[in-house]
Amino acid sequence: MTGAAFRHSRWHEYALLMRLHRPIGILLLLWPTLWALWIASDGRPDPLILAVFVLGTIVMRSAGCVINDFADREFDPHVRRTRERPLAARRIAPQEALVLFAALLAFALWLVTRLDRFTMLLSLGGAALAITYPFFKRFFPAPQVYLGLAFGWAVPMAFAAEAGSLPRVAWLLLLTAVLWATIYDTQYAMVDREDDRTLGLKSTAILFGDMDRALIGVMQVMMLIALLLVGRLQQFGGWYWAGVAVAAALFTYQQWLIRERERDRCFRAFLNNNYVGLAIFAGTAAQYAFGDQGDSA
Repeated sequence: MTGAAFRHSRWHEYALLMRLHRPIGILLLLWPTLWALWIASDGRPDPLILAVFVLGTIVMRSAGCVINDFADREFDPHVRRTRERPLAARRIAPQEALVLFAALLAFALWLVTRLDRFTMLLSLGGAALAITYPFFKRFFPAPQVYLGLAFGWAVPMAFAAEAGSLPRVAWLLLLTAVLWATIYDTQYAMVDREDDRTLGLKSTAILFGDMDRALIGVMQVMMLIALLLVGRLQQFGGWYWAGVAVAAALFTYQQWLIRERERDRCFRAFLNNNYVGLAIFAGTAAQYAFGDQGDSA
């Protein structure tokens, strides 16, 4: 199939529905998974487990986008940023979206059967979070926190798969992932705040009001403290702390970007979080590759 033919095919619409043209969501979901895999395995993740989690991240993010757009198909046509999505623009039928979602979810569940029973049981919770998240913005005032739990659920799964247990550091990393997703999805919600308010949808950007920047800052500090505790538990050294320092500098830059609450700059702050996740992973991986650390707690 030629490029032009693909762009006019159903497959192209399905790819758009899964947001494969916008990999930022995959990366934001992947970074905490990689943090957890590296720490759970002492820097030597099993190749099969690593492949399953990376592919599973892509599949579950795609499935989450599909079910989100299905849930929002009556709202998205009224939001400037989302009105051209395939379901909103009526280029794909709701039934098609449900079939695609079921296929992606089935593939994700098949992937997890390559792992142990403990991880498989935890994956059921992750699937439930992914399915229910899109509906929480109807009534839950802070759906970004619920999204953080859904995005971060790969952390305990990674520890279950690699270590067969859930030590304290696993829960600290889960807390870190929840805080981080709440930070960047609040920045994302600041872009759509007026549209969401008009449509009666909930978000932390609406909930926080004029305190949005301050509360994002509080969560950024809390996340850095959680990362500090992770480093102390793992007895990490300079490589890890360098990664955390870069993350702190990037958070400072994000505060500068959102200072006037301009839509484009808030979106840029959201995108900048990819580098936060990368910095933390790079510091963690370098610590295991080049540094010394004590036994895991």
